[in-house]
Amino acid sequence: MIVRCVSSFFMTEHSTWVAEWAWGLLLIVLTVLIHTSGLWMVRQTALRALSHPVLRRHHRTMMLTITSGMTLSAAALHGMEAALWALVYRFLKALPDYQVAMLYSLNAITSYGHTNLQLEDRWHLMGAMEALNGWLLFGLSAAFLFAMMHRLWSLDSE
Repeated sequence: MIVRCVSSFFMTEHSTWVAEWAWGLLLIVLTVLIHTSGLWMVRQTALRALSHPVLRRHHRTMMLTITSGMTLSAAALHGMEAALWALVYRFLKALPDYQVAMLYSLNAITSYGHTNLQLEDRWHLMGAMEALNGWLLFGLSAAFLFAMMHRLWSLDSE
């Protein structure tokens, strides 16, 4: 009887652990794909704008507009990715409603962690995985913005 209870406990703990890893890894891969696709589209739009003859005559305005658009787009991508995590938290019933799930997700993905919101105990690993995901996504955004700013600044020397 005791062996059966202990075995049942570890099987439940093990299956929750596996589920957390599975959901977390799936969301990390999915959000990185969304993010890189979104950044690629932003890049294509920025490059088209750079080649537009009217915009090239107003160099400073063009640079400010493109930089603002890239920054806004990156922030929107991060928001959409946090919303995806929030939807999964709601689907798993790890948080009570969508607003709480979204606030928790934004806190986790930015590693801000200021609010006292917490996932149900069995889903704590996902919160840590979302923080890891945030580091990856913010790294991609920083690299992208750096590369595009370098490209824009190199136009000054032309």
